[in-house]
This record gives sequence, structure tokens and C-alpha cells, in this order.
Amino acid sequence: MLANNALVEEATAALNDAVLYYQGRPIGTVAARDPEADALNYDQCFVRDFVSSGLFFLMQGKPEIVRNFLVEVLQLQSHERRMDCFQPGQGLQPASFKVIVQEGEERLLADFGEQAIARVAPIDSCFWWLILLRAYVKATGDLALAHRDDFQHGIHLILQLCLEARFDLFPTLLVPEGSFMIDRRMGVYGYPLEIQALFYAALRSARELLRSDDVGYTYLQAVETRLNHLAYHVRAYYWVDLKRLNEIYRYKGEEFGATALNRFNIYPDTIPSWLIEWLPDTGGYMAGNLGPGQIDFRFFGLGNLMAVIASLADEVQSNAIIALIEQCWNDLVGHMPMKICFPAVEGQDWRTITGSDPKNIPWSYHNGGNWPVLLWLLTAATLKVGKVELAYKALAIAEQRLSTDRWLEYYDGRHGRLTGKEARKYQTWTIAAFLVTRTLLENPDHLALISFTEDPNVIACTI
Repeated sequence: MLANNALVEEATAALNDAVLYYQGRPIGTVAARDPEADALNYDQCFVRDFVSSGLFFLMQGKPEIVRNFLVEVLQLQSHERRMDCFQPGQGLQPASFKVIVQEGEERLLADFGEQAIARVAPIDSCFWWLILLRAYVKATGDLALAHRDDFQHGIHLILQLCLEARFDLFPTLLVPEGSFMIDRRMGVYGYPLEIQALFYAALRSARELLRSDDVGYTYLQAVETRLNHLAYHVRAYYWVDLKRLNEIYRYKGEEFGATALNRFNIYPDTIPSWLIEWLPDTGGYMAGNLGPGQIDFRFFGLGNLMAVIASLADEVQSNAIIALIEQCWNDLVGHMPMKICFPAVEGQDWRTITGSDPKNIPWSYHNGGNWPVLLWLLTAATLKVGKVELAYKALAIAEQRLSTDRWLEYYDGRHGRLTGKEARKYQTWTIAAFLVTRTLLENPDHLALISFTEDPNVIACTI
């Protein structure tokens, strides 16, 4: 069923051309190699971007580049980072890094957000690093790397950063706008689903990688507790299906106390009209965000797919998410897998939420654009629930355009028919996503590198 070997050869060559070298060693891949555009920051290795490439290298039995990447990012974790006079907390990992030459010597220059648009620190980098470290250990059996003192210290710093007690009663992680894949203002301030799914996967990874010594045991206890609370919270309160929608529709406001049904004081009038007609009778999904007085009912692709892959969604919910994607295929997959979020915000909502961002016009970029990098996550999620035919269908759609359009970063339009207005060509994570998808379909056993089984220790807790 998998033909088109010429396309695989083209993609493999393009990925190899994107490899970044430091002191003679491969340490990552640059974000893009578009010959028709200025490099800007696309000549850097982004931590989140490299995960796709790293998974492919692991699946091909080439772990050394992944090992080098993990080591270099860990060393950068301890580097000085500063915004004006302010220095963020320890445990933060860079969004990206690049190789520069000073006085004839190579060195790595990291960006912790101080060079980024809007100066927002990357929340997701440390999560992706942990997830990739686990994948490396599972692929190679090299648990000794993760058990090194410097790696254990790095894991401890990440957990300290994320598990620190704050002015917050939720087990989810509070993050600002622009701090993850959606790296521009899109109304996701608060507790966005993508971060909660990555947080859960990172905690599951840390639990497998921590040493069980005295210090490690303390962190393991904290991880175990948070996993329980996080899974319960997201499964119970982020879930949207027709039954849940009817419950919200009949909510009464201003409830308080332990017996309150409407625990977040959600008003029924906030249910958007598009959702009532769009949501199928069967199927469901995790809402994009949840906080006091608000549910963001938008469908976010990465968060929902990662919830399936990491088993943050339970088995019933995971099957329902894939069922919704299948039933809403034209909206969520369309002419290029797949939507980063649906629907787009338009009109006055666009002006207010995005700040009239010209790159995030409706159905473009992060405001409803289609991103080929999500193909490998869609493939992993469909494999996990036994709907592999959907992965083949999505791959067939992507193969019609990827090479012709020269491996674009993203696509525009309600159904992804337009090439992205400012999309880079030869985008590395687009290339790697295609290769990971092909490799997963050829050998589904590789799914174990990135997926998690249902956690028997996660139980429904009373909150």
C-alpha cells in the first residue's frame, strides 16, 4: 500500500541536508532551508521542531544525532538567559539554538525567548526534551544516559519549574500566550490543552526516567500525585460531546460550594452557534482551554492528538476524538492534514483576540491554518486506536502536494487549499513528519517510542 519511493528518497535527502553540525558532530536540524527567503531564525534548531526529525532518526537506527541533541540542550539549560534586568527560573530550556563562530571558535547561541517575537519564553521545550529522551531510551536501551547525574539534575529542574506551588487551585499548568506551538497571540492564555497534554506526557516520561534513589523518590511521589489530579481534571472538565454540551446548555450560574455542578461558572450563552451544528451525534474532543468563567470550544489539533497518544484521554474519549476527526474530515483534514485549530476567529473577534495580527488572518497560519507536521501525530493517534485506514487516507492526500509545493510549512484557507501566504519551503518538520508517518505505517511497533498505554495508577479523585 506504500509506494512512491521517489518521494521518500527526496524527503530523506532533504532531511539529511538540514542536519546541523557543531564541532564536527550532528546535533540537530535547522528549521527550514528555503532558498527563496531570508534565513531569519529558520537557520536555528528549534527544540519542538527537532522531535519529528529525532523520531525518524531513532526509527532508522541512527540514535547518535538524538543523543548529541539531548546532551547539548541539557547543557544550554544552565546558560545565562535574561530579558532586560530579569532572569527566568532554572529549568527553562531554549526554544532554539544556532551555531555561531566567534574568533575562529564555534559556540552555541541559545534563544530562551528573549529574541523571540513578543519575548515569550518557550514552555513546551522542556516537555518535548523529556518526551524525546524517553523515546531515545526506549529505542536504544541506553537508560544509563538518563541516569547520569547531569541528566537527573536537568529532570529535577524541569519538575521544580512545573510542579512548584503557585497561586492556583488547578492541577493544570498556567501559561501565557505565545509559549508553545501557537507562538503568537491567539486567545490561549490560561490552561491551553496542548500544554496540558505535553505536561502529562512529560510527567509520564519523567516517571520512567527518574532514578529511584532518595532524591528521585521524592520527585516520583510528586509526579504520581500530579498525574492523578491532572488526568482527572482534563478528562472530566475539558471533555466536549453532545451529552456534555447539553449539560452545559442547562447550567445554572452563580453556584458555589462543594455541591456546585457548574464548578467554573460557565454561562450557557457562551456556547458558540457553530458548535451546536458542527458537533456530531457521536464523537467528541477536548476543549481548547478551560478556566474561571470560560471554555474555549475551539478544536486544537496538537492537543487532542497528543491527548490520545499519551493516554491523557481515556480509551472511550480517544476513540471519540478519532471518530470526530473522521466525521469532520473536510473541516479538520481537508486538502492537507491537518488543522492546527478549528474554527478560525474572524471579524471583531480576530481584531480583539489576535491584536489584528496580519499573519493570523482568518484561516491562515495559527488561526485555522493546515500544518503538515501534524500528519505524524494524526498517524500515531489513529494507529493507537486501531483506525489505521485514516492514516493511509491522510498520507495519500499529503503525498499529492508535499513535493510539488516544495515541503511547505503550512497551508491557508478553510480547507487548506491555498499555499501559506508566508510559509517557508523545505520546512524540516514537514519533511520529517512525512518520513515518520511512512515509517510508522511500515512498522507500527515504532509507535511505542512516542505513545503511552493507559495508566492503571490514574484513578478518579475527589476534588
